[in-house]
Amino acid sequence: MDVQISPETNVAELELDAVIGFNGHVPKGLKCHPDQEHLVYPLGCTVLIQAINTNKQNFLHGHGNNVSCLTISKNGNYIASGQVTFMGFKADIILWDFKKRELIARLSLHKGKIESLAFSPNDLYLVSLGGPDDGSVVVWSVAKREAICGSPAAGLSVGNATNVVFSRCQDEMFVTAGNGTIRVWELDLPNRKIWPTECQTGQMKRIAMSIGMAGDDSFFYLGTTTGDILKMNPRTKLLADTGPMKDKFSLGVTAIRCLKMGGLLVGSGAGVLVFCKSPSYKTIKKIQLQGGITSITLRGEGHQFFVGTEESHIYRVNFIDFKETLIATCHFEAVQDVVFPFGTSELFATCAKKDIRVWHTMSNRELLRITVPNMTCHGIDFMRDGKSIISAWDDGKIRAFAPETGRLMYTINSAHRIGVTAIATTSDCKRVISGGGEGEVRVWQIGCQTQKLEEALKEHKSSVSCIRVKKNNKECVTASTDGTCIIWDLVRLRRNQMILANTLFQCVCYHPEEFQIITSGTDRKIAYWEVFDGSVIRELEGSLSGSINGMDITQEGVHFVTGGHDHLVKVWDYNEGEVTHVGVGHSGNIMGIRVSPGNQYIISVSADGAILRWKYPFTS
Repeated sequence: MDVQISPETNVAELELDAVIGFNGHVPKGLKCHPDQEHLVYPLGCTVLIQAINTNKQNFLHGHGNNVSCLTISKNGNYIASGQVTFMGFKADIILWDFKKRELIARLSLHKGKIESLAFSPNDLYLVSLGGPDDGSVVVWSVAKREAICGSPAAGLSVGNATNVVFSRCQDEMFVTAGNGTIRVWELDLPNRKIWPTECQTGQMKRIAMSIGMAGDDSFFYLGTTTGDILKMNPRTKLLADTGPMKDKFSLGVTAIRCLKMGGLLVGSGAGVLVFCKSPSYKTIKKIQLQGGITSITLRGEGHQFFVGTEESHIYRVNFIDFKETLIATCHFEAVQDVVFPFGTSELFATCAKKDIRVWHTMSNRELLRITVPNMTCHGIDFMRDGKSIISAWDDGKIRAFAPETGRLMYTINSAHRIGVTAIATTSDCKRVISGGGEGEVRVWQIGCQTQKLEEALKEHKSSVSCIRVKKNNKECVTASTDGTCIIWDLVRLRRNQMILANTLFQCVCYHPEEFQIITSGTDRKIAYWEVFDGSVIRELEGSLSGSINGMDITQEGVHFVTGGHDHLVKVWDYNEGEVTHVGVGHSGNIMGIRVSPGNQYIISVSADGAILRWKYPFTS
């Protein structure tokens, strides 16, 4: 996403403080740097470099689409990352300088997707494997930053190759494996050719999911979708042994690493991490983790290692005691909403798919996770007294949880017909206002033990997307995807004003002085409206592409922030209607955005599961 900012409008850049996020679906995506001080992993289009012992982060921006694979050279000077792109377009590999944290070169040849990457042991070559639409393997010279030679990765009669691993000792040999194909390749540099030799596995037909090379090149190991391991000899190209015979790994062997002292670390799609040895492959040590394991990366020789799972957990495991410590976690689905408790910026809560999480702002640590399996949470709000988190769910229930323990306090069953889509609370903690997929707005009275429906307001024709309540609790505004915003009288419980526009409203905010509201939605316009009579005051062009999904205004009402499908966080001057700052960092559609109480941070959340914390640009 290129940002078109014309030179005469002097728009400053927002400073990115921290990112909470890790894309656990990238195979072998989590890497420990050879300096043993940093973890490198992908998030959307960004590559993150995270210091292990401190909170320091660096970001490598350069990919135009999601990162699909990642590798680090043996001496640690280079990082290479590949991306996916649209059908028929070239997918880039980017070579990064680790020390300077900058882009060295873009290598483009493959189409559609880069499946896997590997550096040679002395960092002379980089080998890349194209995705299913491309099907070629290419060897690149790292020094000259150009392709040496390429070849189709697999024969015509077999499936695609999905994994590549370099020899650990010589720069001229590497192995590719995939669906029914295992090939050992020799690089012939003078003739600029690579010569494949198909490995013979006899009667065994297997689909390789992961591949690990022994430290002395004597054998390489393939993890398969059927949950067994093949041990191959790269010199004879023959099958040495296979196992385990009985308890195979459930959901396939998704990650495999050879340890220097002998033995294998094996991760399965069911989240089981096992230490075992050839030829029996019987479990010696074992732990169960959350989510299918996609990467195992060693710190040094493997006395300690890190494991990444599909549910975006990063674990640290010490080999001796074989116990896991969760060191990082984040949402692995699109984040729907973000909210701060009243008057404090120390914590904030987010919701995505089945879970609500409470985070500590400064350390990016998860303090609490509340999970309701198989449901989707559409919105959350803190009660003003901080004693409960009210949440809106797609099964038509409103659930309230205790923010310290995550205990379910009460449930309002069948609050709405087509799921609860928006929620807000009043500042006296006596009412909850909810909006549903069918367009009803319902006012609930919350007592000590009881929750009763006070009124159902039927005006909207389609789902309610956002609700905001006035400070004195006498009025609220609801935005809906039917193209109307309605201002409700919460005392008489009827409609005060209706605002019509040719758009699907996604967000609405009261100006702190509460005589105006600002709205935005799919027409990309930010509109200011008079509360008194519902007339439009002015409209601004909010973004160049895509809907605006989130908006929040500061307590003084001098500035407001927006975010949407253009992946940009924008800070606006309320009176001038000008953009003052732009934040580039998201690689998914921004779903929600909030300014912290006290105006220290802006938190934005996006559809790729990322949570970004920006430094608020003005001192209040």
